[in-house]
Amino acid sequence: MRRQRWLVAGLAATVAVSLAACASSNRDSNTTTAAATTAATTSAATSAENGAASGSATGSEAPTSAEGSDTGSAGASSPEGSDTASAAPTSGGGGETDQTFTFGAAGAPSVLDPLYATDGETFRVVRQMMEGLVGFKPGTADVEPLLAESWDSSTDGLTWTFKIRQGVKFSDGTALDAKAVCYNLDRMYNQKDAGITQAQYWSDTMGGFKDQKDDAGQPIPSLYDSCKADGDNAVVKLTAVTSKFPAILGLPSFSIQSPTALEKYDANNVKAEGDSFVYPAYGTDHPTGTGPFVFGKYDKANNVVELDRNESYWGTKASPAKLIFKIIPDETARKQELQAGTIDGYDLPNPADWDQLKSAGFNVAVRPAFNILYMGINQKNNPKLQDLKVRQAIAYALNREQFVSSQLPEGAQVANLFYPDTVDGYTDDVTKYAYDPDKAKSLLSEAGATDLTLNFWWPTEVSRPYMPDPKSVFAAFKTDLEAVGIKVNESSKPWNGGYLDGVEAQKPDLFLLGWTGDYNTPDNFIGTFFTRSPNRFGTEQASWGKDLTAALKAADSQPDATKRNQMYVDLNKKLMGEWLPAIPISHSPPALVLSSKVQGITPSPLTDEKFNAVTISG
Repeated sequence: MRRQRWLVAGLAATVAVSLAACASSNRDSNTTTAAATTAATTSAATSAENGAASGSATGSEAPTSAEGSDTGSAGASSPEGSDTASAAPTSGGGGETDQTFTFGAAGAPSVLDPLYATDGETFRVVRQMMEGLVGFKPGTADVEPLLAESWDSSTDGLTWTFKIRQGVKFSDGTALDAKAVCYNLDRMYNQKDAGITQAQYWSDTMGGFKDQKDDAGQPIPSLYDSCKADGDNAVVKLTAVTSKFPAILGLPSFSIQSPTALEKYDANNVKAEGDSFVYPAYGTDHPTGTGPFVFGKYDKANNVVELDRNESYWGTKASPAKLIFKIIPDETARKQELQAGTIDGYDLPNPADWDQLKSAGFNVAVRPAFNILYMGINQKNNPKLQDLKVRQAIAYALNREQFVSSQLPEGAQVANLFYPDTVDGYTDDVTKYAYDPDKAKSLLSEAGATDLTLNFWWPTEVSRPYMPDPKSVFAAFKTDLEAVGIKVNESSKPWNGGYLDGVEAQKPDLFLLGWTGDYNTPDNFIGTFFTRSPNRFGTEQASWGKDLTAALKAADSQPDATKRNQMYVDLNKKLMGEWLPAIPISHSPPALVLSSKVQGITPSPLTDEKFNAVTISG
């Protein structure tokens, strides 16, 4: 979650779909044909194994790097096995209690309809209330059954049949069935106007919407063809083969929501107002899913979101009677509230505080590092940024080594590519940019850019897994840029109050952003970042922009794993040597911190923690 978006899918031999959001996918499918990639009769894994790469957050620390987790928690496998239903989820928390679990959130949810969300703070809340056709085993990115108890595909990989779990109801009493599932998928596909703009995870993964056209008036292809109810089965047809389906259906944005509530509260009525969007009552007050918690209220005056236990939940009922998300933008204030006992935990403690928190008896649960922080470069507004030498000068100017050692926790690494070395297509044989301010100055002189002035944005009211303290990140790199003669115009905006929208609108020259991986494929990272044109990097301004898009589409659509891997190796070499649309900064193992009294939370490399099993002792 993250937060990256964009993609235009292509069709058949001409369709390449970049699927990037919050799901899991095959890290090494070992397939040589499209049919094998989507193997017929691939069905839901039914193993009861919960021996994920990291244990309970209260029992021991998770690995501090993806390597330490044997890549199991970072990489997912397309589940294979018999067409057998899995057991219903259990809370593991020792039964229902009257307890309240209070979590310190770094920011407010942007909207409670996950179709229109892209940020982790929103998804953290939504994940407790809503479920998808597939989910992920706790502590991993491995796909497991959820609302679909099993599935299989046709031999050509274009038709997927999902057996819908019986006896499930949405929290408003509406029954879950195949028709409800198809209603949701069709609703996503049929978005219009502002809904298209905001349903970004659909465009990331499925491509176009119904009747959507590009600026040239040409239809934007979509991976999605149709969904039909056939008894207890939802039959989904695709327009192209992809090894990453059905994992994308585990993304929070693909949560299955109550058709009754969606219609009653006018869920699709999203309106653009200036640089922002106004959401209908469904997305602000009436989110309705099948999960272990139900929406209580969002008290904006007191910065509190409350969820109540779903007493009619189809699985084992949640242990806590109530969840409270207390919005505390300042990380120091979150730490103080944890120490005071007014919250039970919070995400992304400052790495500098980890030892102190551990010494004080708090549980610092470290996730595997499966992320990237990068400095985005937008080439649209400043022509000098279209010169590779200028972009390389910026890269050489950044003292990334010092930044990693001074601001990030043990286990963090300087990034040489736009994704971690546990992902396919990784190669060390790329152009690297070690800190060299003299070379930066020389390149700026060669490019005639010694008087370069850049508008550099950084976000407030947020802490991300890859960027625990944005202000400190900005300050470090501002100093580096000024040291080589680049003038920096600083601009800071709230994460959900102008920053993200401004970045998407291509307003800054430089910006800080990143991505926490959703599944272990290159496409989940670089396909998400760079496929769509136009994009936040302004690659459409570059002579090589179309080549980048075409290469990403071709690699994603290649069914042979060995060939696909080599295509990504070649892509990475060009990204770092010939194109450099942004500068990769670091991979950092994020953590969450909990009171010693809290049990029942498993840290996830996807930041996909569920709170239904939480118990509080003492």
